Amino acid sequence: MSTKKNAAYNVAYRMFSVLLPLVTAPYLSRVVGTDGVGLYADAWTMSELFCLVGMLGLADYGVRTIAQAREDRQELDRAFSGIWQMQLLVAGTALLLWLGYVLLAAGAEKTIALHLTMMSVSCLVSFDWCLMGLDQFKPIALRNTFVKSAAAVCVFLFVKSKNDLWIYAFVWSLATLLGNLSCALTLKGKVTYRRVSLRESLRHLRPCAVLFISVMAVSIYRRMDKIMVYNIAGADQNGLYENAEKIIYCLSGFISAIGTVMMPKVANMQKKGETERIARHIDRSMDLILCMVTAMAFGVAAVADRFAPLFYGESFRYSGTLMAPLGFTLIMIGFANVIRTQVVLPQKRDHIFVKSVCCGAAVNLAANACLIPSMRSMGAVIGTLLAELTVPVVQYILLRKELPYRRYIGYAGVYAVIGGAMLGCVRLVAGLLPAENWISLGMMTFSGIAVYGTLTLIWWKIRKKIRN
Repeated sequence: MSTKKNAAYNVAYRMFSVLLPLVTAPYLSRVVGTDGVGLYADAWTMSELFCLVGMLGLADYGVRTIAQAREDRQELDRAFSGIWQMQLLVAGTALLLWLGYVLLAAGAEKTIALHLTMMSVSCLVSFDWCLMGLDQFKPIALRNTFVKSAAAVCVFLFVKSKNDLWIYAFVWSLATLLGNLSCALTLKGKVTYRRVSLRESLRHLRPCAVLFISVMAVSIYRRMDKIMVYNIAGADQNGLYENAEKIIYCLSGFISAIGTVMMPKVANMQKKGETERIARHIDRSMDLILCMVTAMAFGVAAVADRFAPLFYGESFRYSGTLMAPLGFTLIMIGFANVIRTQVVLPQKRDHIFVKSVCCGAAVNLAANACLIPSMRSMGAVIGTLLAELTVPVVQYILLRKELPYRRYIGYAGVYAVIGGAMLGCVRLVAGLLPAENWISLGMMTFSGIAVYGTLTLIWWKIRKKIRN
């Protein structure tokens, strides 16, 4: 399937994944309140950590390995079989550890955590890494969209109070398992499982474990912040932070959608030695990503104070205050994502990825420990900003002699100026429309899109003339 079609399917699915939480989150926030959202966020975060252990570094290693082996069916079957056998071993161990945590260590969130068990079970049959490596994004998008839509309907039908949080957990946990099982069915005819020796399976463990270090490091500053806010500042502050971060996390899905499509493609081109073609892809991707994330970052900063109370309810007004600065992490995430998925991982230079995210995790933990006790959830926001900035800075230090960073930073600078103009325009419109309602928010959003879109098109035309 072509890159454009894969990107279309993946971006469409990511858009759906962005919109779905935005449909269910306001309902859940009003039904269970800040305390309930914070309690569920703590249980979900712990579940995700165990799932990360279960999947090790397969999200990157599996995709890369399958992409580089897909031209030879025998090599492909062997790679798939070895990786899956290793996955069963690691995911099975993680499942046992999860059950031990739920039964022996979980606190107030124990009931919710128990009903999230199928999240860990789903890791046994998660084959997204294989489908992505084969450039098969369509089944992932279509089947998961159907399953998650059904889950959302169940949330509205059955979750009526804070006491129903276990139902919410069960529904999404089951949806994840069913989504993975449905995608597994599409592998028939594409790969064949052939039993390989334990020794050959474990051959994949070391490179996966190296990437797992980076996965856990990312999880520290993407998930541990919520655990720290919950334990230091309380469930109420964690609920406010969770809903602020949820919007940013949803928007970052667009970034990962493009990176996910490009990684197996670039890995395949890397094996064929198409260096000039890779360079063009990286440049175009960086320009597109920076254009997109800068619009998102400045757009969120412009409307967050109006959006949060309208969307989540008045009790979540402070989520808007947290959301505004948190939105600028999108620029850093986008920049780092292009380098990671199109330079570092396809070239098997995993140590660069590991070093950058480990530095980010260390900065995040240190900042959170210092700031959360006094600044509560805002301390976590600052810690996340510092962590996300650290990752591309470390990448720059290690790759500055190989990549045209001056050009990339130029892209970011131009779009930041355009974003600043958009922000000023939107705040001007906000001053003229003091009433806080969806109509005024819509007008603010429309004015921002119009300004950013117009100025970007003008810039592209000027740049085209300069280059010609």
